[in-house]
Amino acid sequence: MLTLIQNIVILIVTMTCSMLFLALLNRIWPRERRTVHNDLIGWQLGILGTTYAVILGFMLYTVWTNFGEANLNADLEANSLRNVYHIAEGLPTPQRILLEQQARDYADAVINHDWPEMFQSKLPEESHLLNRDMWKTLMSVKAATPSELIAEDHALTELSALTEHRRTRLLQSVYRLPTIFWGVLLVGGLVTVLSASLFGSANRALHAVQVFCFTLLITLVLLAIADVNLPFRGWVHVSHFAFLRAQQNMND
Repeated sequence: MLTLIQNIVILIVTMTCSMLFLALLNRIWPRERRTVHNDLIGWQLGILGTTYAVILGFMLYTVWTNFGEANLNADLEANSLRNVYHIAEGLPTPQRILLEQQARDYADAVINHDWPEMFQSKLPEESHLLNRDMWKTLMSVKAATPSELIAEDHALTELSALTEHRRTRLLQSVYRLPTIFWGVLLVGGLVTVLSASLFGSANRALHAVQVFCFTLLITLVLLAIADVNLPFRGWVHVSHFAFLRAQQNMND
């Protein structure tokens, strides 16, 4: 979990180290003496760069897809909650009043407890208790009319969806890219930048700019992967806006 400031610091440190390494390399192994190896370095860097680009792109696509799924799941959970609240209008009065209040309390719990706790890598408990109480309320319904029976059936469907989306949200909140993948990404990035630095270019400034841009691009992509890897943590995270809308809708 990285903050925006940490992202900036990592970027600056990485770029500085890259330029210092290039300067040190030029001092220890002058570029004039490296020029004769450019043919060998060139095709090796081409293969290495292509392989790493595929890996990097696939990892970025994977974490971004997971982030999008987490965002969609949160929206669906909020939508199911809103549906439960509105369908409760068709239930007998005691259960209607209780279920509507529990739905409002659930939205409050998700906004004020679930999101802060997931941000701190904790599993929220309050919404689980409210979800359990909603099931108890709905199971206590004794439908006396066909309309109440239909409302109960629809409420059960929406509450089942709500429960499923909540469980999925908790699983998504603890998901992270396996350590072995991070090892591949970091080692691959390091080796790729080092290989690009080995070129013996006649134009020192142009070579420095190329290595700088290469390092910048790789670092930015790695930081993007790190930022969206944990959907409910960090400065880039899934918003609880859908629950705010649901809360507003139920309080109107």
